Amino acid sequence: MRLLVVEDDTAMAAMLTRGLHRAGYAVDTVDTGTDAVWSITETDYDVVVLDAMIPPPDGFDVCRQIRERGRWVPVLMLTARDGVQDKINGLDAGADDYLTKPFDLQELLARVRALARRDPMERPTELQVGDLVLDPATHAVHRGGSRIALSAKEFALLHELMRRPGQTLSRTHLIEHVWDFSYDGGSNVVDVYVRYLRDKVDRPFGRSTILTVRGAGYRLDPDA
Repeated sequence: MRLLVVEDDTAMAAMLTRGLHRAGYAVDTVDTGTDAVWSITETDYDVVVLDAMIPPPDGFDVCRQIRERGRWVPVLMLTARDGVQDKINGLDAGADDYLTKPFDLQELLARVRALARRDPMERPTELQVGDLVLDPATHAVHRGGSRIALSAKEFALLHELMRRPGQTLSRTHLIEHVWDFSYDGGSNVVDVYVRYLRDKVDRPFGRSTILTVRGAGYRLDPDA
């Protein structure tokens, strides 16, 4: 397996390279965000070990840029900062896992092994149903080239519907996948948010994409 290490601290980069080599990996190293984006775009790596604080673009921007280019190689982000918001920023930028410095090399190797088992082809660059396009990485939604602004819950609901075009999804299914099992409100919240979605993704474009299946739930019509 071929890995890319993105680290501007020469001692840390050398330590990571030695450890990964001993574990049987082929390793390339770069020390700037610009070189990282170029390398990931040009080479099919199995895993990228990416330091967050590198010469610009930083690790967060590297993640965003490669995801926007449709590169879904698993990314393990490293950082010296252990704040919750930093972890959230890294994961939201497209990282798959997060490790705070200082770390144990054996833990890093275990995380690399776990990431290497994932199939990046399972994660499409974007979902498209007709002229409705949703990008999971950037949380962008377009219809016919027009950008549609959605709230977080509206986006999550549309994402779930677009993952299963043509299938009828019950209100219970949608609550469990969009609101989670701990939600204790009524199922009418789904109806409310479907109405919000229709007002944004259907009616302004003269479409009827989100269909009500009486007594069963909702379905995204791929032929609308």
